[in-house]
Amino acid sequence: MKPSIARKLAQLTGRLEELNALLASADVTQNMDNYRKLAREHAEIEPVVELYRAYLRSEQDVATAQEMAQDPGMREFAEAEMREARGRMDGIEGELQRQLLPKDPNDERNIFLEIRAGTGGDESALFAADLFRMYSRYAERQGWRVEVMSASHSDLGGYKEIIARVSGAGAYSRLKFESGGHRVQRVPVTETQGRIHTSACTVAIMAEVDAVSDVVLNPAELRIDTFRASGAGGQHINKTDSAVRVTHLPTGIVVECQNDRSQHKNKAQALAILAARIRDQQVHDQQAKVAAERKLLVGSGDRSERIRTYNFPQGRVTDHRINLTLYKIAAIMDGDLDDIVHALAAEHQAEQLAQLAESS
Repeated sequence: MKPSIARKLAQLTGRLEELNALLASADVTQNMDNYRKLAREHAEIEPVVELYRAYLRSEQDVATAQEMAQDPGMREFAEAEMREARGRMDGIEGELQRQLLPKDPNDERNIFLEIRAGTGGDESALFAADLFRMYSRYAERQGWRVEVMSASHSDLGGYKEIIARVSGAGAYSRLKFESGGHRVQRVPVTETQGRIHTSACTVAIMAEVDAVSDVVLNPAELRIDTFRASGAGGQHINKTDSAVRVTHLPTGIVVECQNDRSQHKNKAQALAILAARIRDQQVHDQQAKVAAERKLLVGSGDRSERIRTYNFPQGRVTDHRINLTLYKIAAIMDGDLDDIVHALAAEHQAEQLAQLAESS
């Protein structure tokens, strides 16, 4: 085990002992916020320390077996014990390294899913609708809730843009690598000569921010306009200024919401999406600085970066960041994303482990 990792684990062991003493004190529950904070930290550290203690026990087993090996009559038995203990140590060390990887604080958050049609006109808008259905079906499989916040329809039934809130355990952790350019190759419904066209959409996965602590919206930096909603909705939606457009003046980010009949609800939804977009931009600016020093194997998540191609004539989906090709496009478009999601997460973890090894 690398000395730097051993030092970190020794520090965590000492911290766990401190937490045990703090949580055992008689007045710990007088400040419930502090108690919950300590309990959370204890729950995070304890499994890591238990693994480290198991590693140390196996290390002691090796030392004991080495002493036994000095006796010729016990040598064969002792060598078998050493092999078994060293095997346990290797397995535990690998798990400890994974446990020590930095955790993304957004992993358990809900998300805003944003899909925009790109090059390809009506076909791109239809593909945007297909992508939204794909993510909705995946969310359904996970037991998540999908709520459309804003949608701009195309003439043929697709989406020029659609924004949805996806809520459920681990939503961000599973879908955070979906941001980027998605390309489709197929014969459009509008194509009369059977030619294959290439179209594209952009997908953005934005963690829902904590309204209190993550992004503070200064009212002086916001321009809020109301207007009549367009599209289906009956007489009411066409006669009242229920739709809301919010412009964040410093960044130029604009958000429109018109899906609800209540102007108040549309404004609240628009502000929530705006906060997520601002936070997302901050994260991407930070990632760009990191990427300048070292490019993540799973890509930067830049909206302009082509991350995946859906080739319908060949029945394949290819993720270009990790050179993964799957020949089950129908299942994937129906929400079977597990193979892709798990492969991207594994590649990201491998990259983190490589960085940990370099810095140790």
